[in-house]
Amino acid sequence: MAGSNKSLVPDAKEGLNKFKMEAAGEVGVTLKQGYNGDLTSRQAGSIGGQMVNNMNPVRTMRFERHNRISQGHKITVKYAFSLTV
Repeated sequence: MAGSNKSLVPDAKEGLNKFKMEAAGEVGVTLKQGYNGDLTSRQAGSIGGQMVNNMNPVRTMRFERHNRISQGHKITVKYAFSLTV
């Protein structure tokens, strides 16, 4: 279906619109029902970014390990990863 704007799951459109409205509220952007062409690129991008963050949150872990170079020293290592289910 390349090039088609037809939804594979017609009922999903309502759910995605609700999800978009919730994401807009979380970042402080007011959306109207229908056309929102008056939004700035920054506002539209913040909504899309929030949607992605909600779908794929980044998890972080911190732990200390011994420095392999200087004996007796510890360094803090931070790992960030994305968990997709």
